[in-house]
Amino acid sequence: MMFGRFSLALADPVKAHFRRGELLHLAVKKFMALAALLVLCAGYAPAAQQKTAAKTSAKRSAHRHGKRKASWKKKGQQGINSDRAMEIQQALIREKYLTGEATGVWDARTQSALVKYQGDNGWQTKVVPDSRAIIKLGLGPNYSSQTLLNGAPSTTASRSVNAAPNK
Repeated sequence: MMFGRFSLALADPVKAHFRRGELLHLAVKKFMALAALLVLCAGYAPAAQQKTAAKTSAKRSAHRHGKRKASWKKKGQQGINSDRAMEIQQALIREKYLTGEATGVWDARTQSALVKYQGDNGWQTKVVPDSRAIIKLGLGPNYSSQTLLNGAPSTTASRSVNAAPNK
């Protein structure tokens, strides 16, 4: 005599056949459940890869959009016109940071003189000209009481009457 379920299987052949069918049915059910689980997981993995690919392409398109917009319109002063360069050169000559005559051309000699002037005053030297340097050279806005009574403050730089405003 055996222990458990199988003891009955030996005693009665009809019940043994029923038990074998039941075991086979359970095995098939487990196999089908496992197969369904594998199919679901296999379908999920490519979908996850497609989502990450969509995210990276969205990042790229947003990144490209930002670059295009940046190159479309530059902000700030793009260059120094010859009149303003001459005024800065004359002020640097007056302060003994530049030798020779003012040419009105913004060249490496003028830039290095202004970098030295800004550095000697303890200001940054990467962006030239610095607004503090321009003001200290006497080329900044004029805040005298007479100017303020007449309207907006102006710079001491001479501007021609027909000159178009910079945008």
